[in-house]
Parts: sequence; structure tokens; C-alpha cells
Amino acid sequence: MNARQFYVIRVALIVALGGFLMGFDASVISGVVGFIGPEFGLSSIQLGWAVGSLTLTATLGMLFSGPLSDKFGRRTILKVAAVLFAVSAVSSALAPNFALFVIARMIGGFGVGASLIIAPMYIAEISPPKMRGRLVSFNQLNIVIGISVAFFSNYLILRWGQSGSALAQNLMVEGFEWRWMLGIETLPALLYFVALYFVPRSPRWQIMAGDHKDAKATLTQVVGESEAQKQLQDVIQSLEADKEKEKVSLKEIFHPSMRFVLTIGATLAVLQQITGINAVFFYAPMIFEQSGIGTDASFMQAIFVGLTNLVFTILAIMFIDKLGRRPLLIFGLTGIAAMMFLLAGAFQSASYELDAEQVEAIEVPVDKELLEYMYGITYPNDIAFKRALSETLGPEAAAEYESELIVAAIDINPNLILFGILGFVAAFAISIGPVMWVMFSELFPLRVRGIAIAFVGVINSAVSFLVQLVFPWELATLGNSITFLIYGLFAAAGLIFVIKVVPETKNKSLEELEEELVRSDG
Repeated sequence: MNARQFYVIRVALIVALGGFLMGFDASVISGVVGFIGPEFGLSSIQLGWAVGSLTLTATLGMLFSGPLSDKFGRRTILKVAAVLFAVSAVSSALAPNFALFVIARMIGGFGVGASLIIAPMYIAEISPPKMRGRLVSFNQLNIVIGISVAFFSNYLILRWGQSGSALAQNLMVEGFEWRWMLGIETLPALLYFVALYFVPRSPRWQIMAGDHKDAKATLTQVVGESEAQKQLQDVIQSLEADKEKEKVSLKEIFHPSMRFVLTIGATLAVLQQITGINAVFFYAPMIFEQSGIGTDASFMQAIFVGLTNLVFTILAIMFIDKLGRRPLLIFGLTGIAAMMFLLAGAFQSASYELDAEQVEAIEVPVDKELLEYMYGITYPNDIAFKRALSETLGPEAAAEYESELIVAAIDINPNLILFGILGFVAAFAISIGPVMWVMFSELFPLRVRGIAIAFVGVINSAVSFLVQLVFPWELATLGNSITFLIYGLFAAAGLIFVIKVVPETKNKSLEELEEELVRSDG
């Protein structure tokens, strides 16, 4: 590795810390949902709102961060995002009620939206073409590292709060575990804000701003002087070709010449979320509890989700510039569909039955005599069993002790559920997880890149919000099997689209891709 490669990798890693914060901020909620439900007395839709509210404002953040980064610079917007992450972490940890909790999460959502859009954009604009796929994937890698760290820190804080140690009691961890889970994010947010002072401005943004001298200096550090001069001229020519357009507007991305790339970008944006990845990441302990393993074990298995995501994202980074974007998408979507169908079948075959011995073995403060009315009855699915619990114990008690009672009643192979979830995460992480963001940074021409990525990012975030919002309702209304079946069908439809429509973009400069995919299509 030469000095220039080391330099660009160091810069990309620092900028990609925004992905770490995004992953942590988004998935830390997975350990919190089991606490805030009873704490604030939430319905299934309110619980979905507590999770999805961050993504709602992330949608707005993505809508405005692209154009703002065109005006003020990529690095400046990332600094603002770091501040928003820190403010959200502190305020959500201290929230005294549901309304203020949601507001705090929404503040963090603006940071998530900005980092999702601007970090990969910045990295793509500073990267040499042959390294671009791997370097842009650093952002996705850091997202999954953030997700993994959040799962792990949630588990550690949960165990710490249960330990009864003097330090845990002095710091008021016991009874306030979920507040510590949220507040710990303040530390990496502050680190990110400081680290951004050690990266240059995006050279392509500098050219857009008319600062050709500094842009050439930055490019020289990345690709050498002769190549820097060539790239400088290529970007200038690309911008001059559109100089009669004084201001980029949203309607420009709907020009007929943009139809092909916009269709691909929008479809990939929907597909990445509609297959259920954030339902798994944000509700992992809840899903594992549905397989009857209990709360502590569900937090531990959520760690496996994070580690699987990390390992297969690293594999994606290793292969994305060797195999290409398209083969990874085809392989991954095939795996996603297969694993979702497996989960649907596993939950469909489960049955639920309580008996006196099982009920006596569980420690829940409910009137166990009431449960005698359910003895000897085999319930064919989770919906029927939960409905019977609600009718027998009352809605509040049934919801509060649902996990313990499912553990006692369910007849299912929990290892099959674990395999299906981990297989789904692996297939996602090696394919559409990182590949979508790489292709976003490649598909759109420089002049409209900021607003175009913001637009498809908004679509991605909006679908993510809907998935997160309705997932608790889906489990309560449709059941586990139907929910996962729906995700599998979406994955199968997406696989067909990728095979028929999506082109390969590896080993081509951004300017070459613009000429091939946009101008020739006009």
C-alpha cells in the first residue's frame, strides 16, 4: 500500500464514522423497545412509532442534506450531523415521557439522514475509480459495526443492571438500563465531530465551488499529479456542459435522460427496505422472543445478528470490485427470499399449548388459576395463542408477560429460527445492503448527484419508516408466518428486476458512467 492509498483510506474511514453513528443510533432501539412499552404504556402502533420516528426525520434529513451539502460542503453537513447525534443521545436517555422521547429520537433522525447521504457521496467523490467500491462500502461497514456494537452494548448494560454491583447501583443502571443504552452514544458522536477536522473538503465539491487550486491539491494526494489534472479537467468539462442551468431543481432528475438511472435507484431504494431488514435489526430481541427462548437469550442472539452482518459486509467489500455489483445482488436476493420463506414455514409449523407443570415453572406475577382455562388446548399459531392470553389475563397482563408464556407454550425449533434470521442477514449484508449505496454514488451525474441521491434516499427512508412502524402491528395482527412470507415475496420480485434491468458499474469512472447511462439514454 503506497502513501496515497493509505491517505484516502484514512480519510474514508474517518468520514464513514458517520455510518457507525447511524447504525448505533438506529439499532440501539432494539434493546429499548422491551422497556419503553411498559414504561410509557404503549400500544403496538405507538411502539412502532417510537422505533420509526427516527427514520421519519431521517427522510427529511436526506431530502435537505444533499442540496445543503452542495451549498455548504459535504464536510460541514457531516459536522452538523455529529452534533445532532450527541443531542439526540442525551435527550432520549433523559426523556421523562413518550412525547419527549419521540422528539429526541427525531432529532437524531436528521443526523441519520445526513450521514446516510453525505458520507458515501463524499467518499465516492474522493476515491480513485478502482478503489471506489471498497471505499464507499466502508460506510456500510461502519453502519453494521455500529449495529453490532449497539447489540453488544445493550446486552452488557442489561447484564450490568442485573448484576447488583455497587457501581451499577451508584450509577443508577439498575431499573434505568434502557436510558444507559441510549445515552452511551454521546461518546462516539463527540469523537466524530472532532475527527472531521482532520479530513479535507471533497475535491469535486471544491471544483463546483470554484476552488480549483485546493481541489487539485486534494486530488494530487489521492491519485498523483498527472491523474489529478486529468480528473480536474473531466469534472470541469462535465460542469461546463451544464453551465447554462443556473440552479439544480428536483424536476431535473425526472428528465427523460434520467429515466433509466432513476428507475434503478428508486427500485433499489424500495427493495433494500421492503424485504424487512430493519424489522430484524430494530426488533431482533422481540423476534427471538417469539421463538420461545426468553429475554436474556434473545439479547444474546441479537449479538449474533450484528456479528453476522459485520462478517458478510466485510466479504461484500472484498468482492464488490472483483465480482461486481450485479452478481452480488443476484446472489443476495436469492438468499433473502429463501431465508424468509424458511422463517415463514417454521413459524407456520409451530404450535402452542400450556399445562400446569409449565405454568408453575415460570415466574410471573399473574393469577395462574386463570391460565387453567387454557390447559390442554393446542393453539395452531401465535395469533390464536396471544388472543387467548389476552382474553384470559386481560390485554395489559398478557402483553407484559407474553414472552415468558410463549417460552412455556411454544413447540418450535428455535435453532431453525436463528438459522433463518442469520441467513437472511448474511444474504442482505453481502448484497443489497452495501451495493445499493455504492450504486447510488455511481448512477447519477455530478450536477444532480446531491439532489438525486437525496431523492432516492428519501424513498428508501420512507419505506424503512413504514416497515418499522407496522412491524409490531403485523406480528400482532397477521402473525409471524405471514409477515415473513410477505418479505420473501418482495425479495423474489426484486430478484427478477435485478436480473432483467440492473447494469454492471464496476471499474468505470463516474464520468464514464454518466455518459453511458444518462446521455446515451436521452
